[in-house]
Amino acid sequence: MYIILVYDIMLDKEENGAKVLRNVFKICKKYLHHIQNSVFEGEVTKAKLEMLKMEIKKYIRDNKDSVILFEESSSKWLKKEFIGIQDDNTDNFI
Repeated sequence: MYIILVYDIMLDKEENGAKVLRNVFKICKKYLHHIQNSVFEGEVTKAKLEMLKMEIKKYIRDNKDSVILFEESSSKWLKKEFIGIQDDNTDNFI
């Protein structure tokens, strides 16, 4: 299955926002390709997707952070259009 993951982590000193951000980034990088800032994409199995979700849930603060997962059976159904700088890292993103 093809996944696009986007996250938004609130950076605050009192509750270690930077640490949450680092951990979520590392977890996402383990399973997906880093596309841009807080955006990742890639092919994963259902089992790996569940592992990814479990790992992320350990760090996400329900009242401050969010993660959005877009799922598609295949990347061939997605159209990609660039506006502005085209980053070579998005070659995996169709």
